Amino acid sequence: MSSTQTSHALQSMSSSSNGLVPLLGWLARLRYPVIGITTLLAVWWAGGYIVANDPDMWAFANFAPAPTFHALYDLVASGSIWPTIQSSLYRVLVGLFWGVIIGVPVGVLIGYIGTAMKIANVPFQFLRMISPLAWMPIAVLAFASWDAAIIFLIVMATVWPIMFSTAHGVRRIDPNWFKVAKNLGASGPQMLRRIILPAIMTDVMAGIRLAVGVAWVVLVPAEYLGVTSGLGYAINDARDTLAYDTLAAIVIVIGVIGYGLDTICSVLIKRFNWHVE
Repeated sequence: MSSTQTSHALQSMSSSSNGLVPLLGWLARLRYPVIGITTLLAVWWAGGYIVANDPDMWAFANFAPAPTFHALYDLVASGSIWPTIQSSLYRVLVGLFWGVIIGVPVGVLIGYIGTAMKIANVPFQFLRMISPLAWMPIAVLAFASWDAAIIFLIVMATVWPIMFSTAHGVRRIDPNWFKVAKNLGASGPQMLRRIILPAIMTDVMAGIRLAVGVAWVVLVPAEYLGVTSGLGYAINDARDTLAYDTLAAIVIVIGVIGYGLDTICSVLIKRFNWHVE
């Protein structure tokens, strides 16, 4: 073999090894999640086995992994789960949208103006500690449709973490930034756009991440309210018809979607981590 051929062979081997490094790193990162999921499935299987062999609990044997994943396959293959997911995501996203529209401006206001924070802190903390589901009777009376009532409950769940996280971000901004901006003749909108918003985006996204988690938890009991669609309704219907395998399958769907939404928020937090164009 000539020196040129040897050089090409070495370069090819080097390229192959370099291509394997990212793959090996990716597999290494998956090691612990795979262990965790495997442990969870093992505990679930053991619990299902115990239930199936208990004469007092055998009626709930369909909670076991095998019937659950079979029901999940049927839901996905038939396409019946997609309208259900769409209804729930619509309510969560609309509620989250209004939570952001209300929470971010109010958070900026009470974070920037110290007097506003002193006035609003006690009533806002009082309202924050009320369970969103406690507003259910008021929501039913105040809104003409069940969808609007559920969206209102989600707004009440999402607005507080977004508002207080935004206010915390504003209060962390170095006051010297504002002094420099004023000395350079920056107007209020310019200060908001050039200083406040870039500085608080990480805090806003962290608040949205918390809000998504709370909203997704509140969604299921909220969808017990007279609606005929959504994941909460599907769970209630499966319980009433004793379809425990379907119920468990829907619980898996809720967990997967919730994890996906949280992952998206986590990526956005990294994206906006003190990132200024």
